Amino acid sequence: MSQARLMDGTGLARRIVEETAKRAAHLTERTGVAPCLATVLVGEDPASVTYVRMKQNRSRKAGIESRHVALPAATTTAELIGTLTALSADPTVHGILLQHPMGHHIDERAAFEAIAPEKDVDGVTLASFSAMSFGLPGFASCTPGGIMRLLDEYDVDPAGKRAVVVGRSAILGKPVGMLLLGRDATVTYCHSRTADLSGVVREADIVVAAVGRPRLIRGEDIKPGAVVVDAGYNPGNIGDVDFDSARERASLITPVPGGVGPMTIATLLAQTVEAATRQTGV
Repeated sequence: MSQARLMDGTGLARRIVEETAKRAAHLTERTGVAPCLATVLVGEDPASVTYVRMKQNRSRKAGIESRHVALPAATTTAELIGTLTALSADPTVHGILLQHPMGHHIDERAAFEAIAPEKDVDGVTLASFSAMSFGLPGFASCTPGGIMRLLDEYDVDPAGKRAVVVGRSAILGKPVGMLLLGRDATVTYCHSRTADLSGVVREADIVVAAVGRPRLIRGEDIKPGAVVVDAGYNPGNIGDVDFDSARERASLITPVPGGVGPMTIATLLAQTVEAATRQTGV
């Protein structure tokens, strides 16, 4: 069997951002309003600071204004909720991104729920998860939304396929499973307590690895011809899938980096412009 084709998230993300920039410019021309994304960061975690800065730079390139709110590491849950509530009520802000992790002293769920659903462009609230689960209008969690867009780009129709999601986080594993289910895949969730993980993965036509453990999924675990989406990112640019061995068996596979990561940011920007469009009534 020949090596799997690479699913180029970088190229697709570039096209999505270009389309998003055109939509943002059109909105500004019609209304005089530029889409605005507010980013909120608690503390100074180096990785988070870098990630937020990158999102700000990408926002500017897409014609989206960026407003950054930096809060000290000692910020309480109540103080963070106050900030998010104020941003939710601010008509000049169209999307809100709360960067995580935030520190163990903060109730993350309570903080996320302070974001108004119509501004939840990162898809982290209960309202957004419900919308994803029921196929209702709303904003998808950005990484799962980006994964679905990537599957569409490579003509992967989940209908009737067996999809295995390895990971059950609230903003990645669980929502991507619901999006796949909504597209008529038969979905199995796996996690740290799954018995015979390799055996379950071997049955999958579509594998989404989102567990945060380097090279957990090996080539021998991949069903020949399966589609492999590696949403893991570990130190050293290593994914959750052993790329070299998996590529020998899969038909399509995402690289790390350059696969899922760029799609996450592109989805965030596209949803911010969509939120601004809805809020301005255009």
